[in-house]
Amino acid sequence: MTNPLTSVPIRAARWSAAHPWRAILGWLALVIVAVGLAAAVPTQETTDADYRLGESGRADQLISEAGLSEPDSEVVLITGEPAAADAAAADLVAAMTAVDGVEAVAEPQWSPDRSALLVAIRLAEDGEGRDSDDEASVAPLQAATKDVAAAHPDVSLRQSGDLSLDVAIDERVGEDLASAEIISLPVTLVLMLVAFGALIAAGLPVLLAATSVAATIGISAPLSHLVHADSTVTSMIVLIGMAVGVDYSLFYLKREREERAKGRSTIDAVEIAAQTSGHSILVSGGAVIASMAGLFLMGDTTFNSLAVGSILVVAIAVLGSITVLPALLAGLGRWVDRPRVPLLWRLNSRIGRGGISRRLLSPVVAHPKVALLLAGAVVAALAVPALGMKTHSANLETLPASIPEVQTMRDVSAAFPSEGSVADVVVHADADQRDDVVAALERLDREAAATGSFVSTGEPVLTSADGRTSVLEISMPFEESDERVDDALRQLRDDLVPAAGLPNGAEHAVGGGPAESLDFVERQQERLPLIIGFVLLLTLVIMATTFRSLPVALVSTVLNLGSVGVAFGLMTLVFQHGWFESLLGFESSGFVIDWLPLFVLVVLVGLSMDYHVFVVSRIREYVDQGLPTRLAVQRGVADTAGVVTSAAAVMVSVFAIFATLSMLEMKMMGVALSAAILLDATLVRLVLLPAALVLLGERAWWPRRPVRPRGQLVVETDPAYDVHDPGFAGATHR
Repeated sequence: MTNPLTSVPIRAARWSAAHPWRAILGWLALVIVAVGLAAAVPTQETTDADYRLGESGRADQLISEAGLSEPDSEVVLITGEPAAADAAAADLVAAMTAVDGVEAVAEPQWSPDRSALLVAIRLAEDGEGRDSDDEASVAPLQAATKDVAAAHPDVSLRQSGDLSLDVAIDERVGEDLASAEIISLPVTLVLMLVAFGALIAAGLPVLLAATSVAATIGISAPLSHLVHADSTVTSMIVLIGMAVGVDYSLFYLKREREERAKGRSTIDAVEIAAQTSGHSILVSGGAVIASMAGLFLMGDTTFNSLAVGSILVVAIAVLGSITVLPALLAGLGRWVDRPRVPLLWRLNSRIGRGGISRRLLSPVVAHPKVALLLAGAVVAALAVPALGMKTHSANLETLPASIPEVQTMRDVSAAFPSEGSVADVVVHADADQRDDVVAALERLDREAAATGSFVSTGEPVLTSADGRTSVLEISMPFEESDERVDDALRQLRDDLVPAAGLPNGAEHAVGGGPAESLDFVERQQERLPLIIGFVLLLTLVIMATTFRSLPVALVSTVLNLGSVGVAFGLMTLVFQHGWFESLLGFESSGFVIDWLPLFVLVVLVGLSMDYHVFVVSRIREYVDQGLPTRLAVQRGVADTAGVVTSAAAVMVSVFAIFATLSMLEMKMMGVALSAAILLDATLVRLVLLPAALVLLGERAWWPRRPVRPRGQLVVETDPAYDVHDPGFAGATHR
């Protein structure tokens, strides 16, 4: 009985090869329509309300509904000789007061050591004289600061704040991502040239990946009205789309060329590639989609958006790989290997034989126990540091100091030290209970300060116009990333607020920036084991169903878990403990940014399944031809080594580019993924996987034992393999 999953790529390839122009024009129509959708339907981006989570989210909602939200503000730091600084500050106050959209300008304030002067500007809410766009809103203020600075060249005026800082960060992120995308395209093309040695063959994977990304970005626009698009989703689509799009085309094209080299016609070669590599593409695509679906379990708007974008781009890349790629191969025929680059063509021919990998595999196959123990020890050693990983939300200290607004805000914090991190205690009650609520919050302020974990701000309790919502700001004398902040917040929520004597029926919630970070970390810690279990279980089910082997599925799952452990361990060593700070150009914050472990988990598991499925499929292919498992492993891994190396090289190079960017989140992601995929494609797939399968032997395919063909020679004549290799001892006439 034909496996439906295997028949899908075969039927798609046959139809596409028989109707190449229809398939190609259909693909182009899909891309054009998708791009048109993006132009016609505006993308619905996430709002602040989308990010509300837990108790802090409820507190923010109550504050917003009561009209008690703090307006955006800007600050200008003035340094220089005191008299000149005072004169510049006076001119600045006058200039800022005249700017549309400014609600108030505070009196200039000297720092305690009189080394700097600060002017604070409070902006009006949207619709009250200011533009709703941050960049347009802050531009007049920056112009005013620049004019005053030009009139007072003897002092320094530097501006930062809610809007200017956000605009500067967005600009830097955009510059970083644009730089990464510009560099990654030629790097990928060069790697494809090395892999194929011919321009057309090298260009096809890049072209298919790029069109898959374009189609996904277009389709994502209308989908964003169902699941709002996070600002990072486009970068995620480009990242994942280029990686899987190139890999899938690489697998398919390599197998088609291999079959043509054996003398088969183009149509036959395409069909065999569909039956083998096409099937692997469907399986690995399903594994990536299943892995990315685990992000939905987090229940967070950012992860929901990333899940939708990544699932969509993988699905479109799979569709293109099993439809338009066979059509292009059938239409081009042997022209796919033209024009050849002489040196690269000869180099590719040599590498394609898998000579290097066979030499590495020989000791692994000969001594599988030793290889498994040594490689396993390396993986375990790299993963152990993950047990001490600390996570926290990104803050001012994780931003690059090369952004002027970031450095200005750091200097403001140093010159004008505040009491520390601030929490908001929000109470919602009946209007006639207002006095009781205010009295309880004032009592809470005193009792919290008496614990030593809090400091009274001295600010009065704010109450909404309708008298139903009251807010107390309370400070903690610690830096935001200090572990004592979390302990103080838990004490406030669990003990102090419930004991404050609030009126019966009053609703309360503790919010603020530190509380939001705590809620996110606790949600992630609560759900991360569930997500890991979900992703690994789905991986196990997919592998067991595909190869009808429980041992292979278990080995695959354990290896994936090891790769994830390595990624987490490397993130901890590099970014929490500060390894290679000077080399990578960053300053350790002492923690890993909270959203990255989960993101790295699903991306790594998904992408590593690409070449894992490809390798195991080739091994199974040889087993089904009658080779013993030891020899099937040796030949299967050697045959696919060139493809896996090329696929991993694309992923590693793209992610390594992100490790050179200035934003710490991008750097963390790039280091973790590039290093883990490099180790996964070498140590895991060339040592651990073959060693484990060789040790399992025929038991690796339980409960379905391979059926050995009788009456045929199971070893093909191939000069690339050494017939005197001990592994060939079990290959005889049967």
